[in-house]
Amino acid sequence: MTAQAPLTNQRDLFQIPDEICYLNCAYISPLLKSTAEAGKRGMERKLRPWEISPPDFFSTAQQIRATAGSLLGSTANEVAIVPSASYGLAAAARNLPVHKGQNILVLAEQYPSNYYVWESMARKTGAILRSVPRPADGDWTRGILEMLDNDTAIAALPHCHWSDGTLVDLARVRHRLDQTGGALVVDLTQSLGAMVFDLDAIRPDFAVAAAYKWLLGPYATGLLYVDPRHHDGDPLELPIFSRKNAVQFSDISYRNEFEPGACRFDVGEVANFALLPALHDALLQILEWQVPRIQASLAERTAIIATEASALGLEVVDPMRRAPHFLGIRFPNGLPVGLAEHFHEQQVYVSVRGDALRVTPHLYNTEDDQKRFIHVLRSFM
Repeated sequence: MTAQAPLTNQRDLFQIPDEICYLNCAYISPLLKSTAEAGKRGMERKLRPWEISPPDFFSTAQQIRATAGSLLGSTANEVAIVPSASYGLAAAARNLPVHKGQNILVLAEQYPSNYYVWESMARKTGAILRSVPRPADGDWTRGILEMLDNDTAIAALPHCHWSDGTLVDLARVRHRLDQTGGALVVDLTQSLGAMVFDLDAIRPDFAVAAAYKWLLGPYATGLLYVDPRHHDGDPLELPIFSRKNAVQFSDISYRNEFEPGACRFDVGEVANFALLPALHDALLQILEWQVPRIQASLAERTAIIATEASALGLEVVDPMRRAPHFLGIRFPNGLPVGLAEHFHEQQVYVSVRGDALRVTPHLYNTEDDQKRFIHVLRSFM
């Protein structure tokens, strides 16, 4: 990838008080001020329902598909709108065949939403759920490739591990699955919007991203990419808005034919007048910033923190094996008691996930935030 010029901090676009040091985007992002306003305006439309016409139930959704397609590298027709990662993953599970004796591959300590659905599927079908052990050196890809075989029906993987940002080389995994005949389902919740996603190289069967983290969107919104080979699949719901010519509200006849594309996988009542305008605003801002520039900017922030943490004798994953926007810090003798509470008392917000202190900045973080984090870390040690 060509080197990208980093962005300056964008804190003025958010409503974050000066005394708050928020390094926890992987938990839940703050909304942009413009996003909150877009949601408010959308909600207020229902104060005057007589001004809402049938095309309004479709227009914002179509705008989101087009904008999301620009982020994913897909067409608008390949994007469904879902309320959560678990919803999109359930849709994927419904449409991918698994037989007794085959296996489904996940990562150790994978986020529960991308585990429960496959555990349930394996139990019901007689398949085997296989978990790739956490690698000591952070190289998940090697372990995945070693465990993939001709009996692997599905590899259900993230782009980076939610606990510490360790990467999966999804393009190499896709290449191996092309040889063995398995399907690839990707959870992009902890990467889309902050890290470049190469759709042409990865070619997932399904890819889902909840929008309330790195897409800076409201809770209960998400995006589902569906490869065209699955566009005739079986959706979780059967809402009217996915049907052919559903915009014709005056036509009360039942329609068996769906509109073409991934929209058949949309959640019911997809035209949410409060959440969709907010989501669209957030996606437009990410496109304006440009994901490669976001990635470069966040890589600078995590690199500075990683250098300081290493100088204190703490363990951080090699930058070649972690996502640029993520940093997992580990302590030689395990997480100290009271660490999370200490940061919280100083109004520095990070997460403890597993045995790692997870630090996930965004463009609203300043140099002072980075210095403040290091100061609080040093004071604890």
